[in-house]
Amino acid sequence: MCKFALLPVFFACLAAQPRWSGSDPLDAILEEAVASDQIPGAVLLVGQPGRILHYKAYGWRALEPARELMTLDTIFDAASLTKVVATTPAVMKLFEWGKLRLNDRVTQYLPEFQGGSSEITVRSLLTHFSGLRPDLDLRPPWSGRRTGIYLALIDPPVAAPGERFIYSDINFILLGEIVERLSGRDLDEFVREQVWQPLGMHETMFRPPEELKPRIAPTEIVEGRLLRGVVHDPTARAMGGVAGHAGMFTTAADLARFAEMMLGEGEREGIRLFSPLTVRKFTTPQSPPDQPILRGLGWDIESPYSGNRGELFPVGSYGHTGFTGTSLWIDPLSRTYVILLANSVHPYQRPAITSLRGRVATAVAAALDVRMPGVIITGYNETLVGAGGRRVVARNGQVLTGLDVMVREKFAPLAGKRVGLITNHTGLDREGRRNVDRMLEAGIQVVALFSPEHGLSGREDHNQIGHSKDPATGITVLSLYQGSNRRPTEEMLRNVDVLVFDIQDIGARFYTYVTTMAYAMEEAARRGIPFVVFDRPNPITGTHVEGPLLDRDLLSFVGYFPLPLRHGMTVGELARLFNAENKIGADLRV
Repeated sequence: MCKFALLPVFFACLAAQPRWSGSDPLDAILEEAVASDQIPGAVLLVGQPGRILHYKAYGWRALEPARELMTLDTIFDAASLTKVVATTPAVMKLFEWGKLRLNDRVTQYLPEFQGGSSEITVRSLLTHFSGLRPDLDLRPPWSGRRTGIYLALIDPPVAAPGERFIYSDINFILLGEIVERLSGRDLDEFVREQVWQPLGMHETMFRPPEELKPRIAPTEIVEGRLLRGVVHDPTARAMGGVAGHAGMFTTAADLARFAEMMLGEGEREGIRLFSPLTVRKFTTPQSPPDQPILRGLGWDIESPYSGNRGELFPVGSYGHTGFTGTSLWIDPLSRTYVILLANSVHPYQRPAITSLRGRVATAVAAALDVRMPGVIITGYNETLVGAGGRRVVARNGQVLTGLDVMVREKFAPLAGKRVGLITNHTGLDREGRRNVDRMLEAGIQVVALFSPEHGLSGREDHNQIGHSKDPATGITVLSLYQGSNRRPTEEMLRNVDVLVFDIQDIGARFYTYVTTMAYAMEEAARRGIPFVVFDRPNPITGTHVEGPLLDRDLLSFVGYFPLPLRHGMTVGELARLFNAENKIGADLRV
């Protein structure tokens, strides 16, 4: 078995191995990428613990100022691989030592962050759900590490913590600062001593020395200067070359050592860096449960950035990419890692190589002789526009609204009853058909429709909405938003055996549909009429509850109950709350 202890021994061992069956398609993909100028060159290393499957250099290390062939020992500007090979393992060390907790607020470790008042946690920094912007402004120009840290500490968030995924370098600039304050060491010194040196990663570093420059793949020409051995990321460069988000230089062989340690659940060749539980904690989904984006702590699992997983490695594998063309993907199930180091920004920025990374990973996975136990999922988001930017939260099922459930049950609870239906244009089933039409098809006797603010169509924008008839069915539509009339009257309910409410709420306190529901529930209770709510999901989720409680002396039609501004409940849950807390006494069924 080939190891990485000494390069000459490694090369000799590699030469003795039979050619892997997956090498031919990989050669074709990478050679075509070089020929078509997708990349100047690359080093690809595919391996498993103790075994190298494919290790080859392609194309050119440099095109400017003169052409240089790519070599296996080329050192690359790893860009954002810094996040997972430097900063994240440094955080893992401090986590294991009990120096930080994931759910602690950042202000516990950086008291001046956001003026000392922020709900952002260490976890939300690691998962990119902090709400902070993608990067610091570079205009007006600034320089110096302390200046960069100061700007990160005061940069205002653009979203609430946990609200949405924003991939942010600021997150990891702050994490790098947390590492330094808790360890008492500079980030580069701490990670070198605690992670890289124990693994034998002797060619992984920040700010590489001048004597290594001939082996370093240059990146872009910036302001007439070719960056070679100087970090490409402009923010890290302004900070002096060491930052939590970028600045690391490394080789494919060193990254293989790191990947083997991760596949060994924290151990490689008898050297244990982390507990297996810690490795699993950081490489399994840690993002908010209501979010479609799957992120570990530092690591990418399933997001718009995880194209380097390809289309066959299962969800549950993990990795990361770097802007300069670097990427690493690790699959615990097949115990395989894929390291693709390219210099795609040399000597100018090209289109993103997301497709190239994905094709390489797919070709690797297709060539593996692996029997997958049970059922695996190879992608949640790939069929949707934006590779995960938009998709439903329910990953493995479909949500049935109350109306959909009743359609499935043929409205059996309403059979033989005269139904009054409070609804509007949102009362649709999963096929986009109206609730009243589905009821009539099922033989339900709908004797009256009741419309809320904006009317049955949702298009009326005044407070004198009159009674009318539904043009499709001829059923009378009784307005509950006509002058001061906000409740169903005795006359309106005279022939009603059961009152049904089916309107989609928005999740904010001031929308009046839930007040209409509450008023109707009160009137139904007074007359002994059962009240049925066809429940629907809260479109802004129930995970986050935000805003001040409404004062009781300010209750009105736009605020029926003392709720937070964002209440986090469905209409069915609200109906139960109102019925219990206000002692309405309705015969309520949700």
